[in-house]
Amino acid sequence: MTFKELGIQDALVKALVENGIEEPTAIQEKSIPFLITKGTDFIGQAQTGTGKTAAFGLPLLQTVNPKSSQPQALILSPTRELGQQIQKQLFRFTKYYHKVFCEAVYGGASIDQQINNLKRPTHIVVATPGRLLDLVDRNAIDLSEVKTVVMDEADEMLSMGFKEDLSKILRLTTNKKATWLFSATFPAGINDIVNKHMDKDAFRIEVNPFNVINKKIKFEYILAEQKQKIETLNWFIRSQGDARGVVFTRTKAEAQQVSKQLHGKQFKAEAIHGDLSQKERDKVMRAFKGNKLQILVATDLAARGIDIADLAYVVHYQLPDKMEYFTHRSGRTARAGRSGTSLCIVSKREMTKLDDIEDSLGITMEQIFD
Repeated sequence: MTFKELGIQDALVKALVENGIEEPTAIQEKSIPFLITKGTDFIGQAQTGTGKTAAFGLPLLQTVNPKSSQPQALILSPTRELGQQIQKQLFRFTKYYHKVFCEAVYGGASIDQQINNLKRPTHIVVATPGRLLDLVDRNAIDLSEVKTVVMDEADEMLSMGFKEDLSKILRLTTNKKATWLFSATFPAGINDIVNKHMDKDAFRIEVNPFNVINKKIKFEYILAEQKQKIETLNWFIRSQGDARGVVFTRTKAEAQQVSKQLHGKQFKAEAIHGDLSQKERDKVMRAFKGNKLQILVATDLAARGIDIADLAYVVHYQLPDKMEYFTHRSGRTARAGRSGTSLCIVSKREMTKLDDIEDSLGITMEQIFD
């Protein structure tokens, strides 16, 4: 199946190919034809990093009217980083397409600047819920022509306390024709939103995690007790030469600690986590994207939205609490057709959890450095 066979126009396909996106993922194959031809209420369950942005972004680009200067689609995102990533991807997709303009608005940045930006023609708005409501309160955004509302990573928005904000936004978009919801999991709060704000006959799809694992990722693990982990990480990074990667931890404190330890071993490394201000997080991400850092140490939530094509590896310094986080972490490498490594550094008592990951995702991890 090709993107053209799914109903994507040639100008968009040309940009996709240029960005190394040639074959649709499972969620794209299942969702794009419906979203283009029907476009009514839609519920998609799939892990993070499975190509959801293109799954909803391409149909949106084809349905908005470029001759109207008002927002016609609204994409809600849990974090600033993910919102920025969505905006950038949509911009890349439109290189050979009509002039469809997308604006991202989020907390931690100048609201006055965002208000000025929204005075320009804007067809699609990507927003974090809190900042969107701030703009509504200031009468700085017109939602009257919004026909489609997309909730991306809805479960994360709920875990961050945005449930009431989401409900308010869905009530404010009174002229919308459809709500598209994407979520990795479906806690009770998600079902509440679905039942209150979506059609009971909404089209539903689910993508099994087994189908979303990138075949170009090599999965490996190293056995090391806690006190040996930093030396094991040191060995692995040095074995990769100048290659760049991301090291994942579960906690903010661990991310900060690992970053300091890598500094002590003369690596150019910085941490990104929830205790940093938005300005500090932006500074770290600019340095990493600008090749001034070799290693980014990140917690799961802070890492949402990281989209860098040349990452050679990810390291799970601590195994994640949720299965979908493992998929999301691993998906930071082997992007745009490249290959990459996903390495777990685990103690003997963590082997059971490692077995669970292998069984759930249908993968086999190779032990190295025995």
